[in-house]
Amino acid sequence: MINFYDINFIIFAVYGLALIIQLIYIWGVFARLAFYKPKVDKHVEKPVSVVITSRDDFYYLQKNLPVILTQDYPDYEVVVVNDHSDDETDDLLERLSEQYSHLKVVNMSFSVSFYPGKKFPLSIGIKSAKNEILLLTDADCKVNSKNWIRNMQQGFDDQTQIILGYGPYKRQKGLLNTFIRYYSFFTALQYLSFALIKMPYMGVGRNLAYRKSLFYQNKGFISHYQVPSGDDDLFVNETANKYNVKICINPDSFTYSSPKTTFGQWMGQKRRHLSTGKLYKAKHQFWLSLYPFSLMLFYGLFGWQMYTQYLLYYVWGIFAFRLLSFLIIQKTSMNKLGEKKLFLTSPLLELFIFLLNSILVISNTIYKKNKWK
Repeated sequence: MINFYDINFIIFAVYGLALIIQLIYIWGVFARLAFYKPKVDKHVEKPVSVVITSRDDFYYLQKNLPVILTQDYPDYEVVVVNDHSDDETDDLLERLSEQYSHLKVVNMSFSVSFYPGKKFPLSIGIKSAKNEILLLTDADCKVNSKNWIRNMQQGFDDQTQIILGYGPYKRQKGLLNTFIRYYSFFTALQYLSFALIKMPYMGVGRNLAYRKSLFYQNKGFISHYQVPSGDDDLFVNETANKYNVKICINPDSFTYSSPKTTFGQWMGQKRRHLSTGKLYKAKHQFWLSLYPFSLMLFYGLFGWQMYTQYLLYYVWGIFAFRLLSFLIIQKTSMNKLGEKKLFLTSPLLELFIFLLNSILVISNTIYKKNKWK
């Protein structure tokens, strides 16, 4: 018969197991990005096609497109797909195309309702691009320097087909902005780190480069056209392997996006993004689920042992060791990705985003939204 002390010992053992799993991720996976030292390759500057899809983005294009059109790069074009905008986008693009000969505007005056999201206009933009190297971003993204293209294309060689970049959100006042920036940071910490351990599983369309031939070999987005999101992460999940992916985290290569301004808008965006996770490869779903599961288990058992007072000093020692490891990797990774004012609250923010994800995954089973914007 198992007594009370036997049960407490089993719980303590499981608590220790949760720690081991956490440390494998922290030091075995996330540390790869934290201590990553990119090789400085001096490859030939290849012709690049920047592809942007836009719907009613006059405000953002007016601010951000000129910086892209004046990159310090010798051979590139910018393809903007105007997806039946109702604002002043048409006039703006017409004026800019007269000023910049390397701007190609593709106007779509009709809506393809049976293809939700931006996959169809993005496909049109890719097919209209003349170069093999494609560099994707969004209309609301501001590139961090005039060397964005140079940095993002630099990693391509005979084997590399995909370059994963970093697309953070602009720092603003307010708690919501803190949540959004940390969510974006931690997502990047995961997909960039997994790419470095040769298990790439996603990228973000705010800053992503790949070969046009790869797009055609994969038959575009045909396997997941019915899903509103996934033009970035599902495409990478299908086509990436341990040999054909590199990352770029030079600060000059970052693209900064404007964050949502209300919690409801952000929740809708996250709900849409998380809807693609169930279509990831099974091994990726497993490894991405194991970390938050072990984290919740770790905190839950910590709370129980605080209540029972069983081996209290050891419990606190384990908790402190995990926290110290987490903070070291968080701080080093934030320095790498240029994130500020997130470090001190990062343990609480991490717990928050995984609780939020759990809520959103459940809500996705009863709520569907098939709109791009």
